[in-house]
Amino acid sequence: MIIVGGSSSRDLAKEMASILDCTYIQAASTKFPDGECYTRIDTESLDDDVVIVQNTYPNDNLIEMFLLQDAVRRLGARSVTLVIPYFGYARQDRVFKPGEPESAKVMCRHLNMGCDRVITIDIHKEVVLDNFDCPHIDLKAAPVIADYFKDKKIDLVLSPDIGAAGRAKEVGERMGVPYDHLEKTRLSGTDVRIAPAEMDCTGKRVLIVDDMISTGGTIIAAASALREAGAVSVSVACTHGVFVNNAIERLTGSALDTVLCCNTLENEVSHISVASIIAEAVRKG
Repeated sequence: MIIVGGSSSRDLAKEMASILDCTYIQAASTKFPDGECYTRIDTESLDDDVVIVQNTYPNDNLIEMFLLQDAVRRLGARSVTLVIPYFGYARQDRVFKPGEPESAKVMCRHLNMGCDRVITIDIHKEVVLDNFDCPHIDLKAAPVIADYFKDKKIDLVLSPDIGAAGRAKEVGERMGVPYDHLEKTRLSGTDVRIAPAEMDCTGKRVLIVDDMISTGGTIIAAASALREAGAVSVSVACTHGVFVNNAIERLTGSALDTVLCCNTLENEVSHISVASIIAEAVRKG
């Protein structure tokens, strides 16, 4: 087996190769003067099963993935597995207004042309993967998040809303601590109360878990409300740290004690690795 790392996922790909004890090749990626993507795999042949590790977000990384698929096929790959830590366009999974594309389906169809298997992590909706003709699996990051915080003296695990309550349950049960979801209650025309639906957070060290943080506004408001309600500390961990518009700076400057994400998107707070769960899925085949 050979692991090929794209430009978006170098560290994750290297760690996977180390766990699997297999060959690692870093694709060389750059841009032409006009902004078009150039990528090359510096080897004479890939006469083996190949795993490409590369995000499809933002758009430049998506184009790089298409080009890497073509390159490994031309080099003789026996099979091609795509590991897509963060699947771009997955949230655009349906048409709301006439004239809109079903973007998630479009991306799957194009990626499908050059692969034999697809692995994602906490994709927005698993049903999106049914647009692939090849075998596919979506892995859950909750176990590695739970293991990371198991010795951090967390007393309560919360999800931002009831829709993500299953994630809090999975993390809480693995850590052996209570779990709940946050609930918004409108007190007046201008005042909204944010608090755990059932649990009391007074004097507790709280961990908020989510699949993705983009702007961070909801999490910042929740952390402030939990502090006011008596929480001793509030930390947050998500799978995908998208962090747009200086979100990391605003999150770290808020009532939060710890801000962490998985290394599906590599940044300064992506200290929770999903390499082990991906490696296990790759090994199982």
